[in-house]
Amino acid sequence: MPSSSVFASFHLSSTCLILCYLFLFTNAYKPLSTSFLQNISSGSSDFDPKNGVLLSPILRPRVPGTAGHTAVQHHFVDFFSTELPRWTLEWHNSTSKLSSGIEIPIANLVFRREPPWTKEGQANYLTLAAHYDSKKTPEGFIGATDSAVPCAILMHVARSLDRYVTQMHDEMAALGEGGTVDMDMGIQIVFLDGKEGFNEEEPSFYGSKALSETWEKKINPAGSRYPNALSQISIFVLLDCLGAVNPAIPSYYLLTHWVYKKMASLENRLRSNSLLETAPLSPFLPNSYYQARQGNLDDYVPFMERGVPFLHLLPSPLPQNRHTMEDDGAHLDLPTVRDWAKIVAGLALEWLDMMEVWPE
Repeated sequence: MPSSSVFASFHLSSTCLILCYLFLFTNAYKPLSTSFLQNISSGSSDFDPKNGVLLSPILRPRVPGTAGHTAVQHHFVDFFSTELPRWTLEWHNSTSKLSSGIEIPIANLVFRREPPWTKEGQANYLTLAAHYDSKKTPEGFIGATDSAVPCAILMHVARSLDRYVTQMHDEMAALGEGGTVDMDMGIQIVFLDGKEGFNEEEPSFYGSKALSETWEKKINPAGSRYPNALSQISIFVLLDCLGAVNPAIPSYYLLTHWVYKKMASLENRLRSNSLLETAPLSPFLPNSYYQARQGNLDDYVPFMERGVPFLHLLPSPLPQNRHTMEDDGAHLDLPTVRDWAKIVAGLALEWLDMMEVWPE
């Protein structure tokens, strides 16, 4: 049996590795110019609950194993294959056992763009995630904020990034400037399954457990910069319960508090330039200080337990209609939805250093 000193050494090494990479990204992070901010789309009618091309197909019951669940999977696949064909798709299928002993299928979808010059185990990934399944009860539950809107926002972000990512990849490839941490950045959009559909007393996070374990066990070739697929995640950003009026999200995790502050600064710059629709009494990201998490465990947990730095975009307090039949399209605050789309897209553009491809 390994001694406690071995375990302590392992955890210390993991923490040091995380701090090293976060230091690199802290120094590489470049805010967008005002002119760039003015060109970030809000998604506009794409988030209309009745006929918006991104959101409306997700506003249905999405219990795993049902037709609605399958239809939403097809919506994701069709969107990326038709509008964003350079993104690759990985299905991560698995089976998990409920506390009742029943085995259930889990299907996570991962859409990815990475620099074309990178080899296996070379790229690091900004990873944006949300769960797409919905609760089994009450019957007919939609889960608009939880989490149809976050999924639609992720689709919007992917589309917003695509042309800039293509331009950067083309320019870097032509110059032969790949091969460094700050140039070898990719992005993963992850739609997680198996959080809501089974109504167990305790959160189980079947999809995120299966995916994080799979990536941890996926060993990269000898000599790779990153030992396994999980370690290629530069930061795991989880969106949940977004779309209700007047949200307030604190900073939950000390190691990524600097990212929270960057995002809060981004929101402030968007507001000061009249580029957001809402006028709340306080910003969506109001805290300049770190607030220890209390409750509200979520799909970040299996990744956090394996040493992945995360940012959790979850309001505190939660929306009043959470887990009720009123969490539907009619009760969304659409200006808030569109503002979140701009803020999250802006964070991704800044993280991926898109100022390098913006002509001033």
